[in-house]
Amino acid sequence: MRKTPLVLLALCAAVTTACSGGTTSSTSTTSAQPSATTTQAEEATTASGTPVAGDCGAQFLAGLTPRRKLAQLLTVGVTGLSDATNVVSGEGVGGIFVGSWTDPALLAGGQLAQVQAASEVPVMVTIDEEGGRVSRARDLIGAAPSARETVDQMSAEQFYEATLERGRALKDLGVTVNFAPDVDVSFQPDDTVIGDRSFSADPAVVTEYAGAYIRAMREVGVGTVMKHFPGHGSASGDSHTGAVTTPPLEQLQAVDLVPFRELVGSGAAVMVGHLDVPGLTTPDVPASISPQVMSLLREGTGYGAAPFDGPIFTDDLGGMAAITARMSIEEAVEASLVAGADNALWITTDALSSVLDRLEQAVAAGRLPAAQVDASVLRMAAFKGLLTC
Repeated sequence: MRKTPLVLLALCAAVTTACSGGTTSSTSTTSAQPSATTTQAEEATTASGTPVAGDCGAQFLAGLTPRRKLAQLLTVGVTGLSDATNVVSGEGVGGIFVGSWTDPALLAGGQLAQVQAASEVPVMVTIDEEGGRVSRARDLIGAAPSARETVDQMSAEQFYEATLERGRALKDLGVTVNFAPDVDVSFQPDDTVIGDRSFSADPAVVTEYAGAYIRAMREVGVGTVMKHFPGHGSASGDSHTGAVTTPPLEQLQAVDLVPFRELVGSGAAVMVGHLDVPGLTTPDVPASISPQVMSLLREGTGYGAAPFDGPIFTDDLGGMAAITARMSIEEAVEASLVAGADNALWITTDALSSVLDRLEQAVAAGRLPAAQVDASVLRMAAFKGLLTC
């Protein structure tokens, strides 16, 4: 493995809020600060010895090859230690996802430290830990009630306190980002795709409890990701099994988009679902690969929110029929990043190299502008807490 340059080590001391306003994170397992005798020239030099601009973003970008930049925009599901170390040391993937199929030893056995040591840039370790039926770490940190049960059983402040404890437990395992809370507004039965994963059919209640969750997780250093923009709670079906249509955008603005609007400045990232939205998306172009949806979120003007400059994640692009029935994983990842997502997620590592090959071709052909890639890389680095200079 190529040794990490001094400037990148300095940048990767993930201990404080990112200089661009991102969340704090415990991503890095080691850190190195320039000594008092480090010269200004040494601080502004990459592995190739090329001087770079003095700002931390330019320094970070200069330490990555074009392919490594693209890899920083990908999060892949892993089966265990070998799989994880291969993708972080080989292609330099930016994030790994711990799913129900992942060897429990990756978390329980403390193996994530080995994964971090194998990577030149601290790896984002992600998980779905909502509580209730979506709980990947239940056997390690204990069970928690579903979102709907939570509202029945405790106040928002009590939920904040309980989340502090669970957040600390996740951080101790090596998790850095939790794909939660679910801020969908839903009255669906408990066992439907959203159902009891939603706090309430009242957007104000969803906002209150989701806000408490985000605040607690951020306080202990675990990143959060609100989902599923622009709202899955009243959609026609399950995007795991096929195409899903939401109510028209006008209706979403009054109900489903309220929590996103209220929490856009909370420091949480946002996950976009595979949702067809009348009045917003074009036919056969679900939200996760829709420029219109990314623009709505990024600019905020379409639903009365402040502009959003945090990371935009996609929902799983490789295992949900709402997207896989329409295109290959290579096509889906390219389409999502071109549309404006910052991080493409899927649940295997098999296609990683072919995805990166296609993304390199997209940059070379101008379909995916290099400046857009750089902006996304910096958003992800800030969210990890790496831009600390």
